[in-house]
Amino acid sequence: MSQSLRILLNGAKGRMGQAILSVASSEQASVAVAVDQGDNPAAHLDQVDVVIDFSFHSATLPLAQLCAKHGKPLVIGTTGHTPEEKAAITAAIKGIPVVWAGNYSVGVTLLNALVRQAARALVDAGRWDIELTEMHHRHKKDAPSGTAETLLKILREERQLAEKDLKHGRSGLTGERPVSEIGVHALRGGDVVGEHTVIFSAEGERLELKHTATNREIFARGAVRAARWLKSRAPGLYSMDDVLGLK
Repeated sequence: MSQSLRILLNGAKGRMGQAILSVASSEQASVAVAVDQGDNPAAHLDQVDVVIDFSFHSATLPLAQLCAKHGKPLVIGTTGHTPEEKAAITAAIKGIPVVWAGNYSVGVTLLNALVRQAARALVDAGRWDIELTEMHHRHKKDAPSGTAETLLKILREERQLAEKDLKHGRSGLTGERPVSEIGVHALRGGDVVGEHTVIFSAEGERLELKHTATNREIFARGAVRAARWLKSRAPGLYSMDDVLGLK
């Protein structure tokens, strides 16, 4: 049996943190250090092989800077970062290996690839309209979700669209739907773990690509898998596509 991977988990009291704690041992890993708001991770970095962050958007940058200082690989699962925070984090992590993903599910990673393939195949943009819906539990603080943001990035790249072409919800007399528009709808309620649907609609037909998560363990196992993969990698910014060998 391979040696157990030693993890420092930031955000250990959160939902994802608790899920990682529950699956770590079955993934040949151990959470050697569990920290949360008010704790000092710097005092424990010499005890671990890799750091996993599922905390709050404003907590990622100081942790990334700390990992860079000590040369520790970092898995970022936190979402909701502002554009300024994303830029600062990207600058801070140069020199260390990092996996940064909005979703660590293997199924969602494949959904991303399928959405790109569909957007590329349905090249008649004037005929195919795109809508994206996502639903999460009532406690989720950011919208759209990190997974939705990744899907939107893929769609924008394939359609060569700008941020202004995204339409977040509709209300009132909106007029006819613009050809270049991508509709985005964030639903919140109950205890929904996560649902993401990308809809391609044309006259006479509709294609829907959907992923439904019913248990947070799928994200936790994916994050630990990413951490194990990352341990032996060269410095750089990686995605779950890299982890699963889809690139």
